[in-house]
Amino acid sequence: MRFFIRGMVAFSILYLFSSDSHFGRKSNIFRLHCKRPSFMVFDYVTVIKLSEMALSEILNRQPAKSTVAFFLVILVSIAAITRWINVSIMTGPLQKKFLLRGTSQTYSSEFDCSLNCSDISPLTSTDNKEPSESCPEYFKWIHEDLKPWKVTGITKEMVEKVKERAHLNIVIMNGRMYIRKFKEAFQTRDTVTIWGILQLLRFYPGKLPDLDLMFECGDVPKIRKHDYARSNASYPPPPMFHYCGDDLSFDIVFPDWSFWGWPELNIKPWEILKKDLQEGNSRIKWSDREPYAYWKGNARVSTVRHELVKCNASEWNARIDQVDWGHEIKHGFETADLASQCTHRYKIYAEGVAWSVSEKYILACDSMSLIINPRYYDFYTRSLLPTIHYWPINEKDKCKSIKFAVEWGNKHMNEAQEIGKRGSKYVQEQLKMKFVYDYMFHSLTEYSKLLKYKPTVPKGAVEVCSETMVCSVEGSMKKLRIDSMVKNPADSSPCTMPSSYYPAELEDFLEMKENLTKQVRTLEESERIGIPTMKI
Repeated sequence: MRFFIRGMVAFSILYLFSSDSHFGRKSNIFRLHCKRPSFMVFDYVTVIKLSEMALSEILNRQPAKSTVAFFLVILVSIAAITRWINVSIMTGPLQKKFLLRGTSQTYSSEFDCSLNCSDISPLTSTDNKEPSESCPEYFKWIHEDLKPWKVTGITKEMVEKVKERAHLNIVIMNGRMYIRKFKEAFQTRDTVTIWGILQLLRFYPGKLPDLDLMFECGDVPKIRKHDYARSNASYPPPPMFHYCGDDLSFDIVFPDWSFWGWPELNIKPWEILKKDLQEGNSRIKWSDREPYAYWKGNARVSTVRHELVKCNASEWNARIDQVDWGHEIKHGFETADLASQCTHRYKIYAEGVAWSVSEKYILACDSMSLIINPRYYDFYTRSLLPTIHYWPINEKDKCKSIKFAVEWGNKHMNEAQEIGKRGSKYVQEQLKMKFVYDYMFHSLTEYSKLLKYKPTVPKGAVEVCSETMVCSVEGSMKKLRIDSMVKNPADSSPCTMPSSYYPAELEDFLEMKENLTKQVRTLEESERIGIPTMKI
């Protein structure tokens, strides 16, 4: 439509130029703008001048030509407005105002790649009129992760102390983000993590406080508790954000890069993949799925997975499929589609070097997830309950434990199916991207409240923004960023943060998890000595 209108405007201009020398002589401003590289680029002042000229002609013309001139006024105005709205190729101050600050409804998906981050106005706060909902239960763990600094607060010296072990220093000031990179991360973990935080700034523009933090992009937690005992003068520990934690570390757990996609393994952003997995679940009814436990992945990265390969036999009711990522990359990941792997009643989760991003994909399949006793946790998994959301597998006797779980599930299909559905519902509903961004928001906001100093942009830091990160890549990487980009600000406030656990409440919760696991161990032992198994 825009091109049609411009064509009609051009036709009308030519008509008037050829039929009326008086109007042509007064149209120098028109000719001036037509000499620009992009034809019909008008600013607001030009439209007013052209309209005044044409209107003057209308008042002094014969009826036929007055009609054409009036028609020109309308078309010029419409063309200018459509061009004005098409902010992706505007230039000058209007570009900064419209292209990069967005509106209360949507952001532009196209950028002027000639601009630097410093040329771009920061996104401003939007009024979220919708009331906020309550955050999921797992948000309580934010308080636990930050508890070591609750009394002392966090000083600049604490933050800088850990930079030798960090990959990134991330500073946010006045809605802008600055990065210091200390060392290379595996693949593009650090880059995609930066991208994810930039999307948070788009999702809640102007709402994130100023902050200064260190981020570790490896697998294993770095801040070990035994190095910072409470009786030690080194306590409290230096704060470090990381993708996972364990009972022996102080790392502050934060959503990993895979929520915005894993480009090297052709894994889509979570918001898109979550829908694909839902569709995959509907292809085969649970009762019609293969009645075995299934695992697919790289078995070379951990002892747990290497031992799991030994369970790949009919006698253990398991199907173990080792992935050769070199082969997958070479053949376009033709057998690595996650949404096509929801074909078994039971799916196994085994940790890699530490935690694995695959856990959410396994839980989302509706299959009863068989989780081999995990050592590590990420931000949402600490609230998962055995026999409620998954079935616990004994790490010390994996094959027999998997065999028992499959036999129990095939004897109690309704109960097994319900466990699978509850696990899938947990990640589909409580791990939607709105809650991922809310967790990031609350974690960073609560962290910033502990800072005992005002963050400043450190020497050597580089400003990053969504626009330049899109413009700096091509091909599949660019598509991944566009697909995972926040298209509009949130239409509601961040969810309401739950209060922290009372000590007795947390103790009861952890005891309940332990007792539910013990109940399964008791069932396994009863089967071993010949006592008939029972329902959970």
